Amino acid sequence: MKNARARNTPLGSQFKLSKDQCPKTDEDIAEMAKVPYASAVGSLMYAMVCTKPDIAHAVGVVSRYMSNPGKEHWEAVKWLLRYLKGTSKMGLCFKGKDTVLRGYTDADLGGCKESYKSTTGYVFSVGGTAVSWMSRLQRSVALSTTEAEYMATAEASKELIWLKNFLEELGKKQPDSPLYCDNQSAIHLGKNPVFHGKTKHIQLRYHFIRGLISDGTLMLEKIRGTENPADMLTTVVTLDKLKLCVASTGPQVAWAGPTSHRRQGHAAARKGGKGAVAQGCLAERPEGRG
Repeated sequence: MKNARARNTPLGSQFKLSKDQCPKTDEDIAEMAKVPYASAVGSLMYAMVCTKPDIAHAVGVVSRYMSNPGKEHWEAVKWLLRYLKGTSKMGLCFKGKDTVLRGYTDADLGGCKESYKSTTGYVFSVGGTAVSWMSRLQRSVALSTTEAEYMATAEASKELIWLKNFLEELGKKQPDSPLYCDNQSAIHLGKNPVFHGKTKHIQLRYHFIRGLISDGTLMLEKIRGTENPADMLTTVVTLDKLKLCVASTGPQVAWAGPTSHRRQGHAAARKGGKGAVAQGCLAERPEGRG
């Protein structure tokens, strides 16, 4: 990969990865066993956890095939490595303009064509720079875009609570923390705790967000889909959209050296499969949190 050409996006739109591309014959399996797929994905996870929220979705996708990767999966990993080559000298920069916590959440509908589960994506920033992010498949199949977005918002609100408490322990008092969503119906569902025939099947665990809104823990606000930085955590985006998302999650500056920005990271990642998680946070969680 030393002389490989750099790529502009984490994952090309031509990649349509699935289990159908996994090797099925003993010969193909033996051939792919020679490929350092797991170690390469592990290296990508390390970069994602520390300072690269822009590759979280791509890492989550390639992680699903760690148990039996195929040639197309390996091509996607190499593409991702080429993207890192082109952005290796870039990192998050904290300007210290404020300490306000802001969250952005998004979901695609049925993004996984094998399980038809949707992808939850969220990113939280402090002072305009990302401090926590995640991309992973939802636990159950959503029946509508509203349901998928609502489930993603509920998942993000749990992270918001932890980050808010963490910042306040550091003496950084937080006002009503905004959580931005680009689906008006999901926002309406969270702010209006009334019975809806079309949403009565949504599990109770997702409705706790209503209490957080009513007691002022968070403010669920609308953001345009074209301006939502969490979009890069749920789907493959164009170069222009990627630039907007990256710019919205913090200034990107060249590192002065490997010791100039020391951060601790936490990753929650299973050994591949449908539930593979790509998650990063610049604050180390207590044991068992993740």
